[in-house]
Amino acid sequence: MIEINNLTNFSVDKALFLGVAKKVLKGENKEMEDVSIAFVSPQEIQKINKEYRKKDKPTDVLSFEKGDDFKNDHLEVVICPEAVKQKHPNTLLQEELVKSLIHGILHSLGYDHEISREEQERMEAKEKQYFENVV
Repeated sequence: MIEINNLTNFSVDKALFLGVAKKVLKGENKEMEDVSIAFVSPQEIQKINKEYRKKDKPTDVLSFEKGDDFKNDHLEVVICPEAVKQKHPNTLLQEELVKSLIHGILHSLGYDHEISREEQERMEAKEKQYFENVV
């Protein structure tokens, strides 16, 4: 099951994001995974970032693997549209939100671009592949 919650004033095309999530999960052979996707305010993502990453600032996307302290029974991706817009002011917000979702899902499935250059390249290749398949 994929659940999408928009807790912001931004317009979110739930059908688009549902389709993106399904394609990434299918591509990773994880179709049976439960995923919760939340679009939140800068204040909310800052609170989560501080609690779970010890970084007291807003960020564009956070993700949690199944079994993390945040949620035990499903994957979780939290996106802040306002932070995404600030980080990428000269691109289409919808496209950047899709990229953020793909990035977050891959993280929640165990990919980590911060481990090594090789892992970063592997994750970036996956992100590009999935983005090209949904746009």
